[in-house]
Amino acid sequence: MEQVFGVIGDPIGHSLSPIIHNDAFMNLGIKARYHAFHVKKQDLEIAVKGMKALGIKGFNVTVPHKVAIIPFLDELDESAQLLHAVNTVVNDNGKLIGYNTDGYGFYRSLKEHVDVHPQNVKVLIIGAGGAARAIYTTLAKEGFSHIDLVNRTVERAHALKENCPIEVKGEVFTYQQFAKSKDPYDVMIQTTSIGMKPNVNEKPIDLKGHVHEKTVVADIIYNPIQTALLQEAESLGLATVDGVGMLVHQGAYAFQLWTGKEPDAERMKQLLYEKLRGTI
Repeated sequence: MEQVFGVIGDPIGHSLSPIIHNDAFMNLGIKARYHAFHVKKQDLEIAVKGMKALGIKGFNVTVPHKVAIIPFLDELDESAQLLHAVNTVVNDNGKLIGYNTDGYGFYRSLKEHVDVHPQNVKVLIIGAGGAARAIYTTLAKEGFSHIDLVNRTVERAHALKENCPIEVKGEVFTYQQFAKSKDPYDVMIQTTSIGMKPNVNEKPIDLKGHVHEKTVVADIIYNPIQTALLQEAESLGLATVDGVGMLVHQGAYAFQLWTGKEPDAERMKQLLYEKLRGTI
């Protein structure tokens, strides 16, 4: 019998996850199918109960359900407890267990591009939403000792910092305050939706005055692949990390949690690049 997996969110039609997971099932000879399920906020509880009743083996969770789903699960893995958010659910013989693979996915992507050592690395995270929290907490856990935050509202950034169980040095800036600062960063990570299609010419910050020749600039947006921020970084001769790697590695880890098998992450990545460039 074919096993069923999926992703829930609202909206969900744009999801690229079915492409990579269904290909991985086929590539590994697993009889399974991955579907995108459109679940509205008011239907979340009944949808989760339906997932369990139907024996769906596992599913991903995307916006706006990553926090709201928690009360409807049976158990949380340490990763989900730490981040107060769930992006992956495993059905373990009728028990729904929530995990969070977002921070892991970003860190794997970062290390894939650059040899980053936590000691003496000054990091800037742009944004203070769910993705920023996952990345901040993961970097703190990995030993990064200085992480600054810039966000439209400093209250949300302070809350992110204070809710992290690992103490990390760092400042919190509004965009206006940040524009006036001149300290360079070793790693800069953009986690907001600024620059996402169709607003491809937008940037949250200007890089000049905040970088040195070895600064690494990452953007978790994957559509477009090269955001305006990454284009500026490349024009300055800096190393860049696009959002495709994070999408792949968080998905690959979820796949492993569901099946016990490791998918071909490089194959997943090439599929996504082809899809985003319009060649498939």
